[in-house]
Amino acid sequence: MTGNRPIKFRILELCNKNGGAWNYEIVRQIQKEYNLKGDFQRDSINFDLIELASGGLLKDVDAKVDEEGIYKKGFLLHKYVITDFGKTRAADACLMYV
Repeated sequence: MTGNRPIKFRILELCNKNGGAWNYEIVRQIQKEYNLKGDFQRDSINFDLIELASGGLLKDVDAKVDEEGIYKKGFLLHKYVITDFGKTRAADACLMYV
């Protein structure tokens, strides 16, 4: 069901939940829902997160080093929340529930 809508829309939904979500949580969820496997797909989804944040639709609210290898050992993990601008843009794109 969710695999039919654009990935960035689904990312906005996931970041709208209770205090946001970590990038590795979003990446895992998107890979599962859209049946995207492999490191290239993983990194592409993470790049979508970075694009949404650089466009002001998401805000980075926390960060930590991935010491356990949850995403990539030694990389920086980010927690994102949707911004008011992101909610407005999502509503403009007919994501009324965001």
